[in-house]
Amino acid sequence: MNLLTRRSFIRNSTLAAGAFALVSGTRSSAKVIGANDRLRIAVAGCNGRGKSHIAGWLEQPNVEIAYLVDPDKKVLERSLQALAEKTKGKYTTKGVSDIRRALEDPTVDAISIAAPNHWHSLMTIWGAQAGKHVYVEKPMSHDVAEGRIVVEAQKKYGVVIQHGTQRRSDEKLAGLHEAIQAGKFGKLKISYGYCCKPRASIGMKAVSAPPSHLDWNLWRGPAKISQYHENLVHYNWHWFWATGNGDMNNQGTHQLDVARWALEPQLTHPVRVMAMGGRFQWNDQGETPNTMFGIGEYPNGQYAFFNVRNVNYKGYVHQVENEYYFEDGGKIVKGLYYGKGKNTGEKVSVPPGKVTPGGNWASFIAACRAGKPEMANGNALEAHNGSVLGHLMNNSYRLGQKVPFNAKAGRFGDNKDAHDHFMKLHEMMRDGVGVPENGAEYVVGPWLTFDPKTETHTGAFAKEANALLKDPNSPGFEVPSVGKV
Repeated sequence: MNLLTRRSFIRNSTLAAGAFALVSGTRSSAKVIGANDRLRIAVAGCNGRGKSHIAGWLEQPNVEIAYLVDPDKKVLERSLQALAEKTKGKYTTKGVSDIRRALEDPTVDAISIAAPNHWHSLMTIWGAQAGKHVYVEKPMSHDVAEGRIVVEAQKKYGVVIQHGTQRRSDEKLAGLHEAIQAGKFGKLKISYGYCCKPRASIGMKAVSAPPSHLDWNLWRGPAKISQYHENLVHYNWHWFWATGNGDMNNQGTHQLDVARWALEPQLTHPVRVMAMGGRFQWNDQGETPNTMFGIGEYPNGQYAFFNVRNVNYKGYVHQVENEYYFEDGGKIVKGLYYGKGKNTGEKVSVPPGKVTPGGNWASFIAACRAGKPEMANGNALEAHNGSVLGHLMNNSYRLGQKVPFNAKAGRFGDNKDAHDHFMKLHEMMRDGVGVPENGAEYVVGPWLTFDPKTETHTGAFAKEANALLKDPNSPGFEVPSVGKV
């Protein structure tokens, strides 16, 4: 059995297969790094968002990038060369294909995860087990169950875990939510998020052998994928369920997290969810919807609505933002508060809220130096609750049935707000995108009942929905259970 201590791994023959177990079940104390001490970070995933991680850490004083980690040799070599040109010999960065090599190094204090979604939780758990602090890109989890396991790992090992939701570091947004929760604008009824940014078809790519410079086994890691095709590597994995979560829990994670953040603080998860939409016009290899409307109902009667629109057209309304609707008819849209019945808004002015200062990169470093997980702007529990909302909406969609593309497709009962907001989306798709009402179809997901305490589904469709709470993992890359973390 491979053994794991708080600050290092003991290598043995099972390491290459990815099997890990703990030396003991006691809480590990993460290393506290003094303000004047060097902090060494390993960045996992060097393409795309990983470049932003590298740039962010380079801006922090007395921080070294100790490792770059990527299973693509070409990406790794290119990234190492670019980093060496920037550091100009101040320190040396090692390049490895496997994050476990970096976790073995007792001089590494933290890891920074910009790998594909299906790797986020397992790398975070391994990091916590090794006593490393973790900055993990959104979404923190690829499914509901593994997110809870990350939360328990953080509790057990006491490391800092910060979610890559930069808006959590915005003191103005924190102040707005504090004001909303204090009742400054009345009782919040609907917290609404949008992820409406143009994307394009990914076409079709044939199954082929992976390129020689890619360690395919490491790239797919915990994901159950049998065949390689070029639409997976390096970005379009977002649009396949085994590796990504669609734009709902891609770009949308930021606005989903903001939407949930504004609700009453004691809330964790919705008690009912549903979603509907489709992948219109593109007719490509992607699986996730490019158009989506989701609803989460919370036990106190508050709602989170979400809107995904990715199909581009002339006059496309770009929206990556949040709105707030209040019980008395007032609303906050684009930073303006419109009182009940008013067509003219006034600029919202509230005091700054409570965040660890310095933005997302510096706040994480500050939390690591202090050894205080509570300083993270977007800690493991907040990240879990925000990610679960999107996972549940996605799961409703995945269990959906096709119905004709028309105004009658939405099944919202007597929820007039949901119907009205769905109709805005429907009209944009019909009149703007040009989706025909006499041939196209929506996928309409069922209403799923969810128990926030047990994090399981009850009622209708419970069996099917509970099966989607945890993805199957490949041998050697299993996400451990809560009891074995």
